[in-house]
Amino acid sequence: MGIPRPRILRSRWKSGPAIPLDDPVLVGVTDFTAHDHGQLLAVARAGMRLRRTWPSTPGAVGMWLWVDPLRRRSGSVSVWADERGLKEFTGRPDHVRIVRAYRGRGELRSARREFEEFDPDAVWAYALDLITEEH
Repeated sequence: MGIPRPRILRSRWKSGPAIPLDDPVLVGVTDFTAHDHGQLLAVARAGMRLRRTWPSTPGAVGMWLWVDPLRRRSGSVSVWADERGLKEFTGRPDHVRIVRAYRGRGELRSARREFEEFDPDAVWAYALDLITEEH
């Protein structure tokens, strides 16, 4: 039977306040594999709470949330105007609380890459390759 084929569900794009125009952007991809489905739901709810703050998150161009429920995986694809915005976000008290609350309840992977300009299709294709690769 084997591992089921990934079924990635993606949220709508949520814009941030930064407008990239033709400037380079930094893309961050997170991938959390929960130990059980209860943790998966809790992490997804926490991600939705953070997503509500996106329109006022300095340096944020935008983001998608994603989930692969059969594999107990979820995460985000975030696009930033620069490194500073990403660092400030990851240091925010609400983000730090979430990371600490779920430490040890699953496995977290992350990656980032700079793109010369923001192309939503290219960014999602990059993220999807990371999300669906065997690990």
